[in-house]
Amino acid sequence: MRRISKLTRVAVGVASLGLVATACGGTSSESGGSDTKDDKGLAIAYDIGGKGDQSFNDAAYAGLTKAKDEFGYTTADIEPTEGETDADKEQRLASLAKQGYNPVIGVGFAYGPAMKNVASKYPDTTFGIVDSVVEGKNVASLVFAEEQASYLAGVAAAKATKSNTVGFVGGVDIPLIHKFEAGYKQGVQDTSGGKVKVISQYLTQTAEEGGFSSPDKGKAAAEGQIEKKADVVYQAAGLSGQGVIEAAAKAKVWAIGVDSDQYKQAALAPYKQYILTSALKDVGGAVYALAKSVHDDKPLTGTQTFDLKVNGVGLSESNPEFGKIAGLKDAVDKAKEGITDGSIKVKTE
Repeated sequence: MRRISKLTRVAVGVASLGLVATACGGTSSESGGSDTKDDKGLAIAYDIGGKGDQSFNDAAYAGLTKAKDEFGYTTADIEPTEGETDADKEQRLASLAKQGYNPVIGVGFAYGPAMKNVASKYPDTTFGIVDSVVEGKNVASLVFAEEQASYLAGVAAAKATKSNTVGFVGGVDIPLIHKFEAGYKQGVQDTSGGKVKVISQYLTQTAEEGGFSSPDKGKAAAEGQIEKKADVVYQAAGLSGQGVIEAAAKAKVWAIGVDSDQYKQAALAPYKQYILTSALKDVGGAVYALAKSVHDDKPLTGTQTFDLKVNGVGLSESNPEFGKIAGLKDAVDKAKEGITDGSIKVKTE
């Protein structure tokens, strides 16, 4: 398995570049299609929330855009549908593979069952899945050390709080989001010596209930935490996180973004001065890395872990206020060093 030594972080927020919209076809087991694979490259199928979430899905789109610009091939990016089933996801992935797109990436753990069924039917196509591990000779599982970035977010929160109370809003109560919460809490506690309280809340038990796609739910949760004196709120909630950021800005307290550098997101510009930092997860870099490996005829397969050592996760410093808070940057830099040299072991639950 080839190790990725460095990822490239790509700015998000570009307009549509006329990407091909592909209708979902049948789940035929035949490989290829009428078009040759030389004409087509990367295709991505979005997670809940779709393009425009200013976070997870938009990061994947940034990786697609970079690959399209660099390699000059046809790409596709496909939105999810409300209330869709695993069979719908399977049909979507199979249709993209049949049309000749390579690689085909499912953005989000929800594509796991579908990809497991589809990948073996299209052995000449490289598949990728973000945030899940799927076994298969032609599958690359793109996973991240979210807990490491979240630890750094916790360090920042502990340094920024004046009330000694901070918040965490998770989109859905699942193991993936538990990693964000665990790292954040540990970073807060290690930095404050246990003096800072963390209030945690999950918006829903399942994704189908809208935990990753309901800004109103995020806003209400953040407002509740702010009423309890939280003056820094970290969200790992996809599109719902926009509501968290809005509530924080309205109350003039700090928000911490997730996945993309949300300080730079055009849609969040009205609130940017209150986005202290973002826990970065370079989904775009991972998507691009897989596309490049296929383009170079050296397709990545197996589990590919993107952690702090390879810049797969990190913490943004775009907001000028980040550097003005006493001791914050030094504490974050020290924590980065500890995580990368192994002296700090970050919990995942």
